[in-house]
Amino acid sequence: MLNRINALRAAGAVCGTTIYRATGPLSWNSVLLRAASGHSSDMANHNFFSHVGSNGSTLTTRMAAVGYGFSAAGENIAAGQPTVEAVMRSWINSPGHCQNLMNPVYQDIAVACKRNDASTYGLYWTMDLGRP
Repeated sequence: MLNRINALRAAGAVCGTTIYRATGPLSWNSVLLRAASGHSSDMANHNFFSHVGSNGSTLTTRMAAVGYGFSAAGENIAAGQPTVEAVMRSWINSPGHCQNLMNPVYQDIAVACKRNDASTYGLYWTMDLGRP
């Protein structure tokens, strides 16, 4: 997924009506992965789909809880898409999600996908983006 995102950023994109020129690549961040993984697990295990966690957590409280100090933060979530390409297509086709992918302020990224076949959507994706 990181390669797919960085290829998009290198090419530039149109997100809704906003044109984004090519921008630099993102770096994988294992600290952000803990925040993304925790949120995907929460959604899968508690059968919900929201940026707000089952305990009321938000993106920024989850990032702070894992020790990622940030000056900028963003999050994309998705549910039900069975492949990286499918989730990328849905994010690229959504202006707000696409803008997160293309925002040049972000430097770090992590993406997690968790499965629970007993839940509504089965697969729950969380992408966390940040800048220290």
